[in-house]
Amino acid sequence: MQRSYILGAGILFRAVTTTPMERTHGKERNMSQPDTDTAAQSPSSQQEPQIQTDGRRSHSEQVNQPAQTSQSESSHDGKDEHALHTNLKRGMESRHLQMISLGGVIGTGLFLGSGKSISLTGPSIIFVYILVGVIMFFLMRAIGEMMYRDPSQHTFINFITRYLGNGWGHFAGWTYWAALVLLGMTEITAVSTYFITFFDTFGIDLTHWKWLIELCFLVSLVSINLIAVKVFGEVEFWFSMIKITLICAMIATAVVMIVIGYHYPAVQIHGVDHVSPAGHAGFDNLFANFSFAPNGWMAFLMSFQMVFFAYEMIEFVGVTVSETKNPRKVLPKAINEIIVRVLIFYVGALVAIMCIVPWTSFKPNKDGSFASPFIMMFQYAGLNWASALVFFVVITAAASSLNSLLYSAGRHLYQLAQDSDAPAMRGLAEVSDRKVPAKAIVVSGCMILLSPIINMIPSISSAFVLFSSAASAVVIFIYVLTMFAHRGYCKSADFIADGFLMPAWKVTDWIAIVFFVLVYVTLFLSADTRGSAIAGVVWLVVFGGYCLLHERFENRDLKEALRKTK
Repeated sequence: MQRSYILGAGILFRAVTTTPMERTHGKERNMSQPDTDTAAQSPSSQQEPQIQTDGRRSHSEQVNQPAQTSQSESSHDGKDEHALHTNLKRGMESRHLQMISLGGVIGTGLFLGSGKSISLTGPSIIFVYILVGVIMFFLMRAIGEMMYRDPSQHTFINFITRYLGNGWGHFAGWTYWAALVLLGMTEITAVSTYFITFFDTFGIDLTHWKWLIELCFLVSLVSINLIAVKVFGEVEFWFSMIKITLICAMIATAVVMIVIGYHYPAVQIHGVDHVSPAGHAGFDNLFANFSFAPNGWMAFLMSFQMVFFAYEMIEFVGVTVSETKNPRKVLPKAINEIIVRVLIFYVGALVAIMCIVPWTSFKPNKDGSFASPFIMMFQYAGLNWASALVFFVVITAAASSLNSLLYSAGRHLYQLAQDSDAPAMRGLAEVSDRKVPAKAIVVSGCMILLSPIINMIPSISSAFVLFSSAASAVVIFIYVLTMFAHRGYCKSADFIADGFLMPAWKVTDWIAIVFFVLVYVTLFLSADTRGSAIAGVVWLVVFGGYCLLHERFENRDLKEALRKTK
């Protein structure tokens, strides 16, 4: 009997301590196998220590593990051979990661939703975008420091498991994947809507083909993700280039209009149910009747959540590191340039818009919607075909978001399958001959494909709207856990003092955490977002509580089994 306990405890202990990177299709493999794409990146890699990658250990084991003290280990720069190993192909290059990180910042919210943000606070929205941008930069620096230490990880979620424990890691992994799928459902709906609107500007009605448009877009993007990661990177590169080109063209147009002192007549703007008044281009439009809270401090406070959701998914670059060439060289540059991109593309675009269109001109339509500021500005400049151009770019922006969500959802489901002992999940932990997690991508795509079916059933559709809104809200939980995981990393033996360090982490981590909590609190203040906020809290209590209790009982059973072996 004692021998059976010893054998059982040994098997259980090995199952718990086997890392996802050590398991391939249920078999153990040699962790010293070099990564053919990156093993030669650092000549000193052979001398450096192996980072602890055990996502299945207890939290106390992870944080309290003694640090190595040999001279070669204390002088390392973190470029150990194992940390660079990945069973996915490093097919993306520096230019891909640069544009992907930029594409993660610029979404459809800037092109279509910035009008509502401007109407809430006027010119002070610029300060809101800058402030939220700085906080998101803190988040990216935290993710960047951990990914720099171990660029073999397929997702930054793994660090939550490593430094906060299996319970929080399980909660974060499944929550984030579910949120990606739900957001993907909303994006595929948005793509078809924008596609129909684009052709409507030419008098072509495609309303009855909405479901087919969604199917074609989804099949095309899934195929792109299945071919090779380099193809995905190339597609995202050009998607981002289209968005950047429109923003630069808009800013250049605004500069010319200001320099020549352009005056425009009253005009009927596409998407506005009333005639927009005549005006002129000039910086005086920006400062006229300036106030930090022209519509009250509550409206000013509400603008923070709107801007925050515009930045959401900026962390996508943290999922691409394990498939990027020379990640330790490329990652710091990509992340450090985020704040510059925020200033140029968000702040620059908003300043240009409000110099041409007075902020007091942004009024809601009867149905509560707002016209695109980009369409307004181009039509004021006499470019009446601008609405078709803007909606074409918006289609590419929504398609880019959906493409990225598919990529990210596939990688997260692949990671969850690697961490799972369930036989049904084992097949999803496989990679194709092209070194992509094909099965995980297809399953995630099939889940997103449920969107057109759900939209056809009114009773289910209303519940879907609530859950998809809650998906955006629960991502805040992931951000908070990521910042706590970063604090755990900085206190652990894995920390390297000469890595890609987060500036003043003891302070900036807490600033970001407090900010994210405050953003979530503001969701309760508005009737539009209160339901999603409540649903998010219920998810945190129910599923989060289950994950923590499961980890507690699992650790208790392990300790009991080990105790009986003594």
